[in-house]
This record gives sequence, structure tokens and C-alpha cells, in this order.
Amino acid sequence: MIALSLAEIASVVGGQTHDIPDPSVQVTGPVVRDSREVEPGSLFVAFVGERVDGHDFAAQVVGAGAVAVLASRPVGVPAIVVDDVQAALGALARDVVRRLGATLVALTGSAGKTSTKDLIAQVLQRKAPTVWTPGSLNNEIGLPLTALSATEETQFLVLEMGARGIGHIRYLTELTPPKIGLVLNVGTAHIGEFGGREQIAQAKGELVEGLPPSEEGGTAILNADDPLVRAMASRTKAKVLLFGESDEADVRAENVRLTDTGQPAFRLRTPSGDSDVTMRLYGEHHVSNALAAAAVAHELGMSAEEIATALSEAGSLSRWRMEVTERPDGVTVVNDAYNANPESMRAALRALVAMGRGRRTWAVLGKMAELGDEALAEHDAVGRLAVRLNVSKLVAVGGREASWLQLGAYNEGSWGEESVHVSDAQAAVDLLRSELRPGDVVLVKASRSVGLESIAAALLATGAEGEVSAR
Repeated sequence: MIALSLAEIASVVGGQTHDIPDPSVQVTGPVVRDSREVEPGSLFVAFVGERVDGHDFAAQVVGAGAVAVLASRPVGVPAIVVDDVQAALGALARDVVRRLGATLVALTGSAGKTSTKDLIAQVLQRKAPTVWTPGSLNNEIGLPLTALSATEETQFLVLEMGARGIGHIRYLTELTPPKIGLVLNVGTAHIGEFGGREQIAQAKGELVEGLPPSEEGGTAILNADDPLVRAMASRTKAKVLLFGESDEADVRAENVRLTDTGQPAFRLRTPSGDSDVTMRLYGEHHVSNALAAAAVAHELGMSAEEIATALSEAGSLSRWRMEVTERPDGVTVVNDAYNANPESMRAALRALVAMGRGRRTWAVLGKMAELGDEALAEHDAVGRLAVRLNVSKLVAVGGREASWLQLGAYNEGSWGEESVHVSDAQAAVDLLRSELRPGDVVLVKASRSVGLESIAAALLATGAEGEVSAR
């Protein structure tokens, strides 16, 4: 964070200082909510959770070098006490962003946010010092913590914004007002919470509504291939830049193809020039993510050649997102278990098939959460798609939703041993351990709450006798 004194912070957040002998002492380290991340000069934010109360760690974090604690009650060590810790954290982030000279880029969408954010960060980092959201910390706590990690040297601040209802993104844009706003897509992720795609579009479009007008440098970057996103152009006074494979897109891809290893390649076309891209990431769905990142970079003055080089060299910065590892015996494990929705499931299955050309492919799939009334139909459709794509083996893991996956595959024509429903992760590992053979490709994917990353970890963990287990 930029250096601020405890007195300045107290003034910004409307708090009272307690047990602070010298209010002029500055916070020069990171603002953190996890006591294990405290460094000398830190400000520790004490949240009260369901199981853990951050206030209980006050003495420990100050002993580890924290300058003070942002708290909702006195804690016997230097503290700034406020009525609402979350609101205070947001107020501090808003003030720090206002002081920074950085260009703030915000993005949202139903699928691909984190992968796209990671691409944008890697491309912009080549141009100037860049700070970005770690992982998927994209809510009312994670976003201000990311913003507060920026320093005086930061020129680009890339923030992922998530939403679970109307008004959430509007709140985030008020905390950290973006200059460039990117909307990737409107899909079915969290549709059970929102109530429909139109409601999702309403929520995601709050990002472009929060942009400054074009004469003040505001730019809305929208997916030309998604009608609900493209329609958001009418909701903003900012300049509109379109990306996608449509001929009408300002930044677009032509001659899209997959390499023999399943990595996308295409000709990048921008208003300032063209260049070829061959990505290190896996799956054709990354083309749209790359175009979104290219549009941001183009708007910020990078050439087509610079963008193409950066995209071609970019990797995955976040765990369990198409994380590809080859075992010594030639089995390839694709860990995409961080999250799942119908769009990302379809993309992952297509990537699996592309990677497995001439090899046996396994789709180890679990529940897609928060689909509401669409759950049965969507799980059935994914099971059917696995058969249509000629995936060699489908292993549906878990309860009712997994049984729908397997039933969809069965009804599409997957009989015998081509698809199977197992009760849990350990059962899946036992099956795979007995049937995998060198050269097979295994995709593991489900919503985060299912925890199927344990299967991927077990497949990659080799014991003294080569045995694996799920924990």
C-alpha cells in the first residue's frame, strides 16, 4: 500500500485510535486479513467469521510486525476501531485508489474472469508495473484488499469483479472506479441465485454504467459474439470497443485452430495491426479470453506485435484451471476443478478431446452448483455432449447431479463401460487407478464446493509402490 499514517487512516475510515502511542506511525506494508500474511509495517484487518474471530489474533499480529489492527472493538494493542470493518476497508481502498495515478481496469462475466484477468495482467506487465487480483478474490473484501496492494509505482490495476445479485458490481465500482470496463459474457453461472440470464446481464452491465464518459477516457470493452453483452453498449457513456470472432469486432481472431496438443492459435487483428498468436494455454475457449485481453492492451497503447508476443508466452497464474501435468508413465492429468458451469464444462470437454487426439480420454465430472431449476437439464446436456464428442470414458462423481450426468450420457448412447456413476472421490480414484493406462488423458472438473481437485492430486501423487489415494 502507499504509505499512510495511522492518523490519516483513522480519518479516512472514520475510526477512533486506541492504544496507539504515536498516530504518525505509517503503514508501509500490506493490508491483510490473514494473520499468516503479516509483515513488518502491515495493517491487519480483523473480521469476525463463522469459526474464527480476527480480533483474537491482535496481539499475535502486532508481535509479528503489524503496525495496528483495523477492528470493531479495542483489542489491547494499537488499533483503529470502527463500527463496520468491511465498510472501513472499502473506504480505505476508495481513498487509496483516488490517490494513485494508476489506470484501473475492471472485468466481469459469467465464465473466464480469472483466466482473462491473468492474461491481461501478463500482457500489461510487459508495458508497466501492474497489480492484479490474486486468484478469484473478486468480492467486497478481496477487491479492496487487492486495490490496497498497489503502490506509487503501479501504473495498471486490474480488478476482477464478481456478483451474486443486482447491485453487487455497482458497489464494487463505487469502491474502485474503473477507467476501462470489460464484460466477457452472460452465461448460466449462478443462474439459480439471479433468477435468469436477463437478471445476470442486468447485474454484469452495472460495470459499464460505472465508467466515465468517453471524453474523460472511459472505455467499455464488450464481447461482440454475445448479444446480451453487446446490448450493454446502450447502458454506457464510455467509448465502446468490441472484441470477438465477429466481423464487426474491432479486435478479432481469424483462422482459429488448435495445435496437435490442443493449444489455440489464430491471427490477431486490431485497429493498429495484425499478428499471429499461438497460446501455451489449452482449449479453444481461451481465444475469447485472449481477444478480451488484447482489446484492453490495444486501448492502452500496445501494438499488435507486442500483444501477440505476450499472449503467446502467457501461462496460467491461478491454480486448478486447465492445469496440465504429465505423469512419468505418460498419463496426462488436466486439473480444471476450481469451478464449473455449463459453459466452462463444454469448453473443457472440447479441450479434452483436442488434447487427446489418438489417445483415450477420461472426463471425471461432478456437480455444477447454483443452477436452480436448470440443474437437471444442464447436467443431462453435459453428459450427452461427452458422448457426442466421443470422450472415451465418463466418470460422474457424487450424488444426484452426477447421476444426471451419467443418465444423459446413457440416453445419448453411452452403454457398457463407457460411462459410470461413482459415489465419491475415492471411488473415482480407485476406478482410475485400476483402469488408466499410459497415454490416457484425464480431465477433472466440478464446482469448487465438490472438491474434485483431490482426485487430480491423488492421480499425480505416486507412493513408494506407485499407489495413489484421495484425501
